Amino acid sequence: MSDIDPVKVGVMWQKVEAMEKEVTEMRQDIKELLAMANKGRGGFWVGMMVVSALSTFIGYVTHLFAGK
Repeated sequence: MSDIDPVKVGVMWQKVEAMEKEVTEMRQDIKELLAMANKGRGGFWVGMMVVSALSTFIGYVTHLFAGK
């Protein structure tokens, strides 16, 4: 006789399929998180550029009016 129980094998197979679905969903979520992080990083650098340009302009104007 065979020691393999078809019911137990079916239950395990169903659990494996459910886990594969969860892993696929997690992969998609991780890809979305990485995309959001990359967008955030780009926004950070644009903000730094704007602040730098603004401070340069204010410094230039201050230098003109200070008479130095």
